[in-house]
Parts: sequence; C-alpha cells; structure tokens
Amino acid sequence: MITLALSKGRIFEETLPLLRAAGIEVLEDPEKSRKLILATNQSDVRVLVVRATDVPTYVQYGGADLGITGKDTLLEHVAEWGGNVSAAGLYQPLDLQIAKCRISVAVRADFDYASAVRQGSRLKVATKYVAIARDFFATKGVHVDLIKLYGSMELAPLVGMADAIVDLVSTGNTLRANHLVEVEHIMDISSRLVVNQAALKLKQAPIRNIIDAFASAIAK
Repeated sequence: MITLALSKGRIFEETLPLLRAAGIEVLEDPEKSRKLILATNQSDVRVLVVRATDVPTYVQYGGADLGITGKDTLLEHVAEWGGNVSAAGLYQPLDLQIAKCRISVAVRADFDYASAVRQGSRLKVATKYVAIARDFFATKGVHVDLIKLYGSMELAPLVGMADAIVDLVSTGNTLRANHLVEVEHIMDISSRLVVNQAALKLKQAPIRNIIDAFASAIAK
C-alpha cells in the first residue's frame, strides 16, 4: 500500500492533475466527505487528508510514504534539524510548481519600515513562520522579537502588538484590505513532493513510478 498525505484546499486541487498523470484518481472529494482516508482507483494507493502543517510529520514518521507540502511548511518543519531535509528522514525529489505564492514582510501603511531598519531599531514581528523570519532578519542584521501566531496575522500591527508581520502573500488583497503594505520579499513558495526515506527503499518501484509521472507532468 502506498499512502500519500495531502491537505484540503488549493494544494489538493492542484495535485489532482499530477495524480491523474500517474494514473491515480481520488474517489471522493475531501470537502464533501468526512473521511480522512480516501480510496483511489488504484487498490494499492490511498490518500490521507491531514492539516497542511502536519504533512511533513506524517511522512517523516511513516504515517504516509509521500506527501505534498508547501516549501514554507517544509522549512519550518526541518528547522530543528538545521534546515536539513535529509536529516529529518525526508527526501525531496521534486518542486511541483503548484500552489505558488510568496513570503513577505508587511507593515502598516503609515509605518516607516526602511527608517526603522536603517536606525537599527528592534522590531516586533508577528508570524507563523518563526524559523524563516529568524533566518531572514539575522541575515540582514536586523534585531527582532518574534511573536508566534497561527492566524489573522494582519491584526497584530493594527492593534499595536507588532511592527511587522511575516506571512504568505498571494494576491495581496488581504493586506490592502487591512491597510498593510509589503515592504520586503523573503522568498517564493511552491509545493514540494516529500518522501519517507525508509519507504523509498522498501517500496522503491511504486514510489519511483509516482515520482517519474509527476516529473513528466510538470515538464509538459
């Protein structure tokens, strides 16, 4: 049995064409079903529906053989292993080029971020991406106090809790609606295929078939 971990929403929807390229069709819509394990048209392939942040964990600890996760989630997950994917027991064979967005620094429109950085001010930064934010500001030599939040990041500057946020940005509409502006681009994000290293050794042929089918679909 090959088990693939996916999260609901954009990544799931954009993964479906890649699965079809591998001859795999998921038989139920996770948005309509309460099931967390979904069957496919292949009797030896199933899909686990998990939280986006849990995908690398399921793959690392063998709950799934493969998973699809955003680069942001993967970087945060492997941070405790020095950012080394392999050290976390994972293999990352493909950038799937789906669910694209970016991670940026954003502030209130009336906050002079450039001056604060230039003057060496210590900034309060709210983010879910603590490892990414820490590395980014350390590289710039900017002193920050990081505030871990799990959602509604845009509120933090509006209520005076933080000077800036580090968050995913797609269209930028949410930032604009809350009178925030992007001031620095940290990195581009897309979804990655991750594989459990032990599973790859034990189930090499079927897993390689999926990897090759995904790679061919991306190349088209």
